[in-house]
Amino acid sequence: MIRLFTILTALLTVFALRSQENTISKNVSSLTLNSPQLGKDKKIWLYLPHDYAASGKSYPVIYMHDGQNLFDAKTSAFGEWDADRVLDSLNADVIVVGIEHGGDKRIDELTPYPHPKYGGGGADVYLDFIVKTVKPYIDKNYRTKGNRKNTIIWGSSLGGLTSYYALLKYPDVFGMAGVFSPSFWFTDDIYKLTESTPKIKRKIYFMAGESESEDMVPDLLKMQKLLQDKNNPPKMELKIIKGGKHNEKLWRKAFAEAYLWLIKD
Repeated sequence: MIRLFTILTALLTVFALRSQENTISKNVSSLTLNSPQLGKDKKIWLYLPHDYAASGKSYPVIYMHDGQNLFDAKTSAFGEWDADRVLDSLNADVIVVGIEHGGDKRIDELTPYPHPKYGGGGADVYLDFIVKTVKPYIDKNYRTKGNRKNTIIWGSSLGGLTSYYALLKYPDVFGMAGVFSPSFWFTDDIYKLTESTPKIKRKIYFMAGESESEDMVPDLLKMQKLLQDKNNPPKMELKIIKGGKHNEKLWRKAFAEAYLWLIKD
C-alpha cells in the first residue's frame, strides 16, 4: 500500500485541486532558481527566523524536499507539515530552504537508483542542483553557517531515501539528515552503499510510523543495524510512532522533536 501511495503522490500532486486557503506564515518567501542540471526553473520556498532582519546573526540551514508540502495547505496535495509554524513556536534559529518537487518527475528526482517497475534513478542530478546551485545561492545571499556541521538535509518517503543517500554521497556538504518514512523498499542498492561506505560520522534522525506498511519498520531496523555495526557509526536516533501512517500528519507531528534533536550539540 505504501508503494502505491508513493507513486500516486508523484503522479497526482501536480494536478491536485488548490481549494484551501493560504496558511503560509509571514516568515516564508519564495523565489525561482534556474537549474542547469535539470534543465528547468525550480521554485524555492525560504523560511527565515522571525528576527532575521534585526539580529545580524548567521544561521544553520535545512534543505528540504517536496517544498509544496512544507508551509502552505494551498500548495500541498495531501496536507502540509506546518514547518513554519512549528519553527515559529520554537523561536528556532534556523533557515529552511524548501525545494519544489518535480511533479510527474518526482520519482526520478528523489530516487538514487532505478526500480525495475517504477523507473527513477535521477537523484544524482537533483542533488547536484542542490549542492552546486541552490546552496551557493543561499550562502551568498543570506547569513548562513554554510559549513557541514550546520547543514541539514531532510525529507520524507522518497525524500527520506534521498536525504539519507545525500548524507553518504556528499559527506563534506551535509552533516545531518532528517530521514522520515524512508522508501528503502525502492532499492536494495541503498543497503549496499551503506555497507561499502567505510565511515559515516554524521547525525541521522530516523522516524517512521508503525502503521505505514509491513516493511517500513523492519527496513529501518535493518539500516540501523548496518550502521551500528560499523567501526565509526553515526550518531543516530530512531523513533517509531505508534499508529503513525504514511502521511503529512505523521511528519508534522514528528518535526519539532526531530529538529530539536538534530540541532542540539
